[in-house]
Amino acid sequence: MQRQTRTRRGLFGVVALTCAALAAGPGIATAATTAASGDGAVVETRAAGEHRVVGYFTEWGTDTVKDIDTSGAADKLTHILYSFGNVQGGECRIGDGYFASDKTFTAEQSVDGVADTWDQPLAGHFNQLLELKAKHPGLKVLWSFGGWTWSGGFGEAAADPQRFASSCRALVENPRWAEVFDGIDIDWEYPNACGLSCDTSGRDAYRGLMSALRGEFGGDLVTSAITADGTPGGKIDAADYAGAAQYVDWFMPMTYDYYGAFAAQGPTAPHSPLTGWDTAPTPGFDSDTAITKLLDAGIPSDKILLGIGFYGRGWSGVTQAAPGGSATGPAPGSAEAGIENYDVLKDRCPANGEVAGTAYCFANGEWWSYDTPATIDGKMQYAKGRGLGGAFFWELAGDTADGELISAIDGGLR
Repeated sequence: MQRQTRTRRGLFGVVALTCAALAAGPGIATAATTAASGDGAVVETRAAGEHRVVGYFTEWGTDTVKDIDTSGAADKLTHILYSFGNVQGGECRIGDGYFASDKTFTAEQSVDGVADTWDQPLAGHFNQLLELKAKHPGLKVLWSFGGWTWSGGFGEAAADPQRFASSCRALVENPRWAEVFDGIDIDWEYPNACGLSCDTSGRDAYRGLMSALRGEFGGDLVTSAITADGTPGGKIDAADYAGAAQYVDWFMPMTYDYYGAFAAQGPTAPHSPLTGWDTAPTPGFDSDTAITKLLDAGIPSDKILLGIGFYGRGWSGVTQAAPGGSATGPAPGSAEAGIENYDVLKDRCPANGEVAGTAYCFANGEWWSYDTPATIDGKMQYAKGRGLGGAFFWELAGDTADGELISAIDGGLR
């Protein structure tokens, strides 16, 4: 399984960062149609009771597209987000062309069981995604641009949004792989705020960027992963997400990475809390507060998806089970200290406590928080109760070989 899930994504949804420092039954895909809003923007509509199940697949991972099929995930997904494309020079750029379109796969690695040849017109993950779509005709794929590491170029892109949108359309619809993608996803971390770097493009820049993309992509899907900072005056307030909603098929507030061992001494706290709790270090860093804030801004509930992390965050040197304890540093991780995938944690540190609608494990001086099938089911009940459009997750490689977590999402949303 992939162990570099945070390398490019970085602190995927961390809203505690500032510029200066780290702060202490599918069917929607086949039943969905498109409709024009009042200003002519074309967006996806859903039949009543149907939900989207959206998962990230990383370009650099060791998992293959075939794993999406053999794990059973392809039967539960409605959409795949292929991550990430880069943003440079005010334009959309390919991330790693070798993995995307040139790498050849053996018969054993290929979705259709046929080995790639050196001279075929398209290889790489793109060709495998075509094979996956042929086997699962309702499945849609979007190309996601940006992410934690590659969001620094969005400020320049926002200065000339039409140029940016045109470049994205030309890249996504390149004749060599035009049939792979059903639209584009924008993961700007964060407009008019700070992530790995700070953006000062202004509150209206994000809306202008999404408007230009809708104009270029027409009836294709246009989606966006956004901040989940529900604090007063926080990152949700920094950009006009409500104004951009008319151009977007759905938003994905990154309701995870609220807390973690980037604050090395703690306090320990769940990285993906559904709700607040009495001893929360930062009130407003939880899923419900963020979603409520987006709803209160006027964003339709069915345009909001609840985010789930298929990984945990943990500390070492912890002496108490209850959240709020001190630590000496991040717990060991397979690829990055303080982070581990669910398929490892379920055996290494089985959950033995719950707080704020998510699970945690305290054992051998380590404290980990992560979602389990049981807590995911609770979160899906929440999503249905608030009328949300479904759920999304980072990322496919964190699940078990038989898809425990995506099965919980799918079953919970039914």
